[in-house]
Amino acid sequence: MGCFCCFKPPKAKEEPSYEKGREGKNTNTLVYLAKNLSIGSGTYKRRFVAEEILRIGNGNCHARVFTFAELAAATNGFKAECLLGEGGFGRVYRGHLRDTNQDIAVKQLERSGVQGSREFLVEVLMLSLLHHPNLVNLIGYCADGNQRILVYEYMPLGSLEDHLLDLCPGQRPLDWSTRMRIAEGAAKGLEYLHDTAKPPVIFRDFKASNILLDREYKPRLSDFGLAKVGPVGDKSHVSTRVMGTYGYCAPEYALTGQLTKMSDVYSFGVVFLEIITGRRAIDMSRHSSEQHLVQWAEPLLKDKTKFAEMADPLLEGKYPTKGLYQALAVAAMCLQEEASSRPLISDVVTALEYLAASPSDPPPRSSPSRDGNGSDGGEEGKRRLPSSHGDQETRASLRNREENMGRI
Repeated sequence: MGCFCCFKPPKAKEEPSYEKGREGKNTNTLVYLAKNLSIGSGTYKRRFVAEEILRIGNGNCHARVFTFAELAAATNGFKAECLLGEGGFGRVYRGHLRDTNQDIAVKQLERSGVQGSREFLVEVLMLSLLHHPNLVNLIGYCADGNQRILVYEYMPLGSLEDHLLDLCPGQRPLDWSTRMRIAEGAAKGLEYLHDTAKPPVIFRDFKASNILLDREYKPRLSDFGLAKVGPVGDKSHVSTRVMGTYGYCAPEYALTGQLTKMSDVYSFGVVFLEIITGRRAIDMSRHSSEQHLVQWAEPLLKDKTKFAEMADPLLEGKYPTKGLYQALAVAAMCLQEEASSRPLISDVVTALEYLAASPSDPPPRSSPSRDGNGSDGGEEGKRRLPSSHGDQETRASLRNREENMGRI
């Protein structure tokens, strides 16, 4: 498959979003964070978390400091009816701040474990220093006693995983255009971390459940607990303990612990393949030959006649054939085994901007479900799928752009 650097003319790079005059402070703080994060086994005492944030933040941490009582009031005492979800690091509750009339998501971390404390500190500092439309907004935190609580803006549509891999009965799947726009926005979030943040930041845990959606299906990267300040100077990588989620980790990182920006690009390729196929990165409920998404896709990506079989059946064929081919080509390039063969995330963004603007083909009359059974979808299937948000480019402008686009 050829390169996709000709999808459209080069775009102007986004300017750093932090205020002019503060870039140096933010840069110094990120470097300081990388070198001086002192939480370690045997030396850390939980009551010093707040002091550590102030020490490393160096006056740049503007997140609001909440008391436990304030957050208990906002979540009705952390009652079950406010619970949004839970995972390995704790629980997330929906809350409301009366003083600002703002809905919030309150992430209460487990109160034991040194690693959890380190992740709490990293997330508070990272999200206090890094700001972009495709990164979740950290409102504040609570470090009362042994509590470690993060407070974010509330994302009403939940995560990409909720709309792609964990659909409720009767829930309409995302249409092709919306999927491409979500992929584009998520890639722009990574692009900001890789190319604008100084030094660069490696996300390290890019997956569907860490991509949150606002009311307009605009994606926001969340959960920066595993994020790592990238290599600086003449260093090519960061050596670190292998962490992340099985099925999303780049092979070289899993084998050697050497982390680079290309590790994130690989993880993006896995998520993009999930977006296209509607399959999980790891799905033990499938036949053994289909449990690992990347391994299942590898032979199919080498045969164009198989591309249509890879599209999510829930799309009901409502996608541009050329767009599907191009999307799979982007995913395949991101999933190259050799890190040096993967594209820069900025090139991925360029390709996805084109794909997100491409119109969808008319749908066929019927299509199979994900389990392979044919279905016309009944009345629900006749209803329009969620539309992509934002203005579409005209077909005329697309034709002009295609003059500059190379073929895959």
